[in-house]
Amino acid sequence: MKKLNYSLLLALGIWTLSSCGSNTKNDKTTSEQAVVTEDTAANREAAATAIGTIEFTEPVHEFGQIKEGAEVTHIFTLTNTGNAPLIISEVRASCGCTQPEFSKNPVLPGKTSDIKVTFKSEGQVGKQQKIITIHSNASNGLTTVQLKGEVLAAK
Repeated sequence: MKKLNYSLLLALGIWTLSSCGSNTKNDKTTSEQAVVTEDTAANREAAATAIGTIEFTEPVHEFGQIKEGAEVTHIFTLTNTGNAPLIISEVRASCGCTQPEFSKNPVLPGKTSDIKVTFKSEGQVGKQQKIITIHSNASNGLTTVQLKGEVLAAK
């Protein structure tokens, strides 16, 4: 878009310099340049205000008590409450015992997407709080969800 605008401005500038004669042509060119400049500013402003926003229906999932060795899988559903497509670039868990899965497809405004998280409790006895960090192009670009619970020792 910028290249197109610069090319258009350059062409208008060359046309202005090559035209000889009346002031009416120069006035017209100046007014056309003003329209191009205003349009570009409007486009930039619209692009700056268009941004996705992540909102989770359940940002914390309590899985209760489980025996060591069990796996817990939970699906966190997010909604893009913004006005532009949302792109999730990365999802990381706070430890290797927790594995997230997510779609790299853009989430359109008003639509939902899922992040599936699996916690493997082997060697994780005691109270647990696993934090999953979501990186995206959203206004709240760094967002977290949590898995909480307790792992009981195997007997």
